[in-house]
Amino acid sequence: MTGGRASRRGGADLTDRHRPHPALALTGVAYRYGQLRAVDQLDLRVAPGEVLALLGPNGAGKSTTINLLLGLLPPQTGTVEVFGGRPALAVAAGRLGAMLQENQLLPRVRVAELLGFARGLYPDPMPLDEVLDLAHLTGVAGRMTEALSGGQQQRVRFALAVIGQPDLLVLDEPTAALDVAARRDLWAAMRRYVARGRTLVFSTHYLAEADENADRIVVLAGGRKIADGSPAEIKRRVPGRAITIRLPGAAVSPAALLALPGVVAVDLAGDRAQLSSTDSDATVLALARQGLVRGLEVVGANLEDAFLALTGNAKGSPPA
Repeated sequence: MTGGRASRRGGADLTDRHRPHPALALTGVAYRYGQLRAVDQLDLRVAPGEVLALLGPNGAGKSTTINLLLGLLPPQTGTVEVFGGRPALAVAAGRLGAMLQENQLLPRVRVAELLGFARGLYPDPMPLDEVLDLAHLTGVAGRMTEALSGGQQQRVRFALAVIGQPDLLVLDEPTAALDVAARRDLWAAMRRYVARGRTLVFSTHYLAEADENADRIVVLAGGRKIADGSPAEIKRRVPGRAITIRLPGAAVSPAALLALPGVVAVDLAGDRAQLSSTDSDATVLALARQGLVRGLEVVGANLEDAFLALTGNAKGSPPA
């Protein structure tokens, strides 16, 4: 699914960019597959120009949420609006573009030919040279799609999603199964696109991607929103700090470290010890009194810690 700017088409409700509509609004949205609640009374607002990451374990409702906001599924309860109207209107007006997990490229066609065909679907698409450069595809423009690597094919899918210059871009696991270099290249292209003021909503299992690229993170579990905030705010949801020290030549037992104030876990690796503490100030003071502050590092929880803590706590909620 791809789209172009609605302001180039007259007469549609979505053409007035000065209206105070959010880019995306889900209100009380629910969707079931039989008895399974895939999305459960979800409220979500995304502001224009925001980069939002949807996180959650398998079965959390991320893909269903994306299908709902794209208009591929109708909400069974609640409402979904894109720029103040139904998703179908945003698609028709060319303001909504998407790259889904299951999206096969046409075979026996060259990259430039495929993108050239896609350009013809829009009244004012991105120039071909520009989209090839944006997606790092210039060097393979004459290659058949079936001869592309996995990373190159994913960059073609990205090019198809943005060639109409949509205001809202939705990506479902855009870097799944890609190697590190391919993920880096695709994210470079996505950052270049959203730097122009577009809105981006993406789901991912790579937590570092969300931490590095998202303005805001929404964590889903059992179809419900269990956390919503900036990456720093999500990480602050997890109490405690990790304290790392370099051990002296004389042996220090794990039991002695575990007995320090605030320490709840100890991990020894060579001459380093990492202490998990619920009161880092008290722990550091106790270490100082014992002369154990060499190579001291104190860091907060990372996004993985926060994600596991949040989704682990959510397991006790009613089945979804």
